[in-house]
Amino acid sequence: MADVDDYFASLDAPARAAFTRIRALAEELAPAAEQGLSYGLAALRLNGKPLLGFKAAKDHLAVFPFSPAAVDVVRDRLAGFSLSKGTVRFTPETPLPDDVVRDLVRQRMGEIG
Repeated sequence: MADVDDYFASLDAPARAAFTRIRALAEELAPAAEQGLSYGLAALRLNGKPLLGFKAAKDHLAVFPFSPAAVDVVRDRLAGFSLSKGTVRFTPETPLPDDVVRDLVRQRMGEIG
């Protein structure tokens, strides 16, 4: 199943590049992660559970760690980014810092177990 690959292929080059970088960071930490769908989003899944979802909107990109706790772990490092309970929004011009992505993924991996 190639849900993430297919979704990324449908995006414009800047969005695809931004998400590809985030995916690479996530896969460094979770090499066993598999492509799939979670809650209608293209997502990486670990042990059958959603690890990180991806969604491009008209004015922003978003990653979904499927966990309010994961967002809370990095909240203080995301001044200027739009956050909600389980979502971090950004743009290709203002990408998420690598350490933030890694910490989101680490937190979620700990929750998945």
